Amino acid sequence: MNKLLISFALTTFLLSSCKKFLDIVPDGIATIDNAFSTRISAEKYLFTCYSYMPKQGSVVSNPSFSAGEEFFCATTDISTNGAYANAAGSNIQFGNQNPNAPYADAWIGYSNLNAPGASLYQGISDCNIFLDNIDKVPDMSPEEKQRWRAEVVFLKAYYHFWLVRQYGPIYLMKENLPVGVSIADSKVYRNTLDECFAYIEQLLDEVLANEAMPDFISNEAQELGRISKGIVYAFKAYAQVTAASPLFNGNTDYTSVVDNRGIAIFSPQKTDQQKLERWTKAAETAKMAINFLEAQGHHLYVFDQNLTVSETTKTTLSIRGALNENWNREVIWPNINCWVGGSSNANGNSSIASDNWPRGLVAGSTNANFTAKMNVPLKFVQKFYTKNGVPVEEDLTYNQMGMYNMRTATAADKYYIKEGYSTAGLNFDREPRFYADLVFDGGVWFGSSFLNEESPLYAQMKLSGSAGSYFANSHNLTGYSAKKINNYRSAVVTGATATPVYYAWPVIRLADVYLLYAEALNEAGGSQSEVLSYLDRIRTRAGLRGVEESWRLFSNRPDKPLTQAGRREIIRRERTIELAFEGQGYWDLRRWKIAYEELNKPITGWYVYGATDETYYVPVTLYRPVFKVRDYFWPIAITELRKNENLVQNLGY
Repeated sequence: MNKLLISFALTTFLLSSCKKFLDIVPDGIATIDNAFSTRISAEKYLFTCYSYMPKQGSVVSNPSFSAGEEFFCATTDISTNGAYANAAGSNIQFGNQNPNAPYADAWIGYSNLNAPGASLYQGISDCNIFLDNIDKVPDMSPEEKQRWRAEVVFLKAYYHFWLVRQYGPIYLMKENLPVGVSIADSKVYRNTLDECFAYIEQLLDEVLANEAMPDFISNEAQELGRISKGIVYAFKAYAQVTAASPLFNGNTDYTSVVDNRGIAIFSPQKTDQQKLERWTKAAETAKMAINFLEAQGHHLYVFDQNLTVSETTKTTLSIRGALNENWNREVIWPNINCWVGGSSNANGNSSIASDNWPRGLVAGSTNANFTAKMNVPLKFVQKFYTKNGVPVEEDLTYNQMGMYNMRTATAADKYYIKEGYSTAGLNFDREPRFYADLVFDGGVWFGSSFLNEESPLYAQMKLSGSAGSYFANSHNLTGYSAKKINNYRSAVVTGATATPVYYAWPVIRLADVYLLYAEALNEAGGSQSEVLSYLDRIRTRAGLRGVEESWRLFSNRPDKPLTQAGRREIIRRERTIELAFEGQGYWDLRRWKIAYEELNKPITGWYVYGATDETYYVPVTLYRPVFKVRDYFWPIAITELRKNENLVQNLGY
């Protein structure tokens, strides 16, 4: 696993306003000594270590988008699987995961259209090379060397974590194997799950103890996206909550996974006290992260741009902007290796925004990059709350029997649904996040060149409408797309002209950390009022009452917030809604160990080939996804098992 030659593909990272490109080590650098002979060459190696960062905002790179419940990422040709742009997650959703050629195989790397995924072990190896050699650079100060060291130690921790999240126990590559190592010594074992999480935490603590690591990025024009202590604190909270979650914390389903030394590598035996200790530690870390981040000026995003609009529209723009307003103070970690806004390209851009924009949203627009072919299933649409801030199935006032009946929008609905337009009852009387996040037939799209609330742009998604399904392979299959991913200033007009607003994909934002803290504190047996207070911060931004008030006034389960189990349901639903379409949901369903129940439900949508209300608003089943118990963890490729008999395969493969 050690390398003497450095030969990497030339890629670039785009930074913010200055548009600077960060070069990585190019082909032709012959030796390690040359790579660390000057500060300039060492910096390129630093950015090489960054270049392995998974593109969390890319549908073809992050399985959460195409394997989870939020999207059905298929083309019109479902009979041949119709996997969207070879998205790894689509093939997993279609039940095609296998050990011969695993999809999204971060262990040995994979290649999909427009999105090659490098081996994260290769990334860790390069991190080790950097750490072994950075002190050799002659023209750098000790402080700068220490800062760069801390960044690479963090990347090493993150790459290990990504592998653990996919495979469970992995081989911890603490250092590269020396040149000349024997074949026997090169055949490594998978460490136990406990050892894996302990090592990740050890690396993160090392970074936090490094005084050269900045608390925040002060040189924003040059360094936004680089690692700071705020990122480390937030990620440490996420890693510890993951370690405490049911899939990883004493999961006895994997007791039989034993290597040839007789070691049960999933560390399945945990007492209730040991499980509780993990949650307690995670809650303490999350609270520490919140205190640190708020002291650095991070806060929930609230729309404050110079537009004269209603409070209703301001609320929806606050919800959208928390994700897509570049460099806003809610975003803790923007991934400069993944830019969202237009079509995908070699510079790391993701097409997820344009693939949630109906091609004919503006009548006469023909830009083929806008496809709306990321389909939000009806079952996920129903997960958003009612206007009263409680689930549809619990709301005492909501007409569940009329969800599929037609209803005409009035002046009271005009900021959400085109006044006078007929659409399904399901689209009425929902919470602001429903309207901020989703575009649907008759739904208002505030943005593009249409900023007049009295004469809004709205989607016409029936076959006879401008955004209807007559665009071959460029239309939505369920009747819903994720508007949230598009910045409101992204513009498309008639013809093929489009001006997308790009933003670096937020890996973690403050609302995420609030939710992590609420979850961990609840599981640790913490104060009910403290737990709910952090949910209420998010709900206030979303235009909703607090949890206790909403459930007391409107839910048929008014006592739900008063028990730990009830709060668990509320926290998970709140997280699902708040972080919808942000590449988190699939990982959450897995770590909560409820993916088997949720991901085998049929994917349904409206009959999008209908031209009238009567023919369009008919629920149809598009696909029955396949999630097997074995899919909780990735298979290790058979080629790896053949090379190393000390590796034990995951359950079910």
